[in-house]
Amino acid sequence: MTTKPWVCETCGNHTYNEGVTPPDACVICEDDRQWVPAGGQRWTTLEAMAADGYRTEVREVEPGLMGVGAEPVIGIGQRGLILRTDGGNVLWDPSPYIDEAAVQAVRDAGGLSAVTASHPHFYGAIVEWSRIFDAEILLPQVDIHWLSRPASIEPLVRTWSDTLPVFDGVTLIQCGGHFPGSSVLHWAEGADGMGVLLTGDTINISPGEDRVAFLYSAPNRLPLPERGVHGVVEAVQPYSFDRMYAHWWAPAIRRDAQRVLKESTEHYLKFMRGDAPEWVAEGHSHSHGHPHGHAH
Repeated sequence: MTTKPWVCETCGNHTYNEGVTPPDACVICEDDRQWVPAGGQRWTTLEAMAADGYRTEVREVEPGLMGVGAEPVIGIGQRGLILRTDGGNVLWDPSPYIDEAAVQAVRDAGGLSAVTASHPHFYGAIVEWSRIFDAEILLPQVDIHWLSRPASIEPLVRTWSDTLPVFDGVTLIQCGGHFPGSSVLHWAEGADGMGVLLTGDTINISPGEDRVAFLYSAPNRLPLPERGVHGVVEAVQPYSFDRMYAHWWAPAIRRDAQRVLKESTEHYLKFMRGDAPEWVAEGHSHSHGHPHGHAH
């Protein structure tokens, strides 16, 4: 009998257990980078979501790149991206929700050879996609312990480290930062041959689509320390890209992505060090006391 997943309503990840009752806790949400609702853990199922009116939304993002998401959103709300290549198709950061409409859209696009994700928060329905298409699950070795899966899926799980060429011109790059295995996917032929990075939230894109930042935890307001930032930037430095897509339909960096990354990194690090011109101009200083010696 096929084990069906419980879906965490807060993060959207799937958990597999043999019982008829949901797990006591979501290990993803109990981690310092996520959060548990004040009222306690909440679970649902794919069947219950369908009954509640969830549906698949499919959009063409750019030639060769198709988005598959859910409406309304659940959990963190990522939509998956199907990258279509001559060597095969790969699904990146799958949505928590999957139904027959989503499966048919992917079949029509040529099926799946592999499924992967930027980090454990966005594993979503990764196991279900793998089961349906007999697709490999490609995840960094250092983070594989976060993946809940039934034993039957184990032969399809493939781990990697540092970089992994998936197809010709398609490369997974381990950046670290948010998680030790946090990754991006580089697509050399994207953006009309100028290159695309699929970033998840390994690199966070601002709502104005003109800058990026780096976070250890977005919901818990924890910035990524400087050493982690350097690790992310150095990992992608060898690759050319003009565009970046994050985990939601928008925002994205639609042009000059390498310049935006360079300038944003410099700006972010100046703030982390207390040297940003805006900060200094407002009268802040490096000291822990008040800049003008006043007590409040």
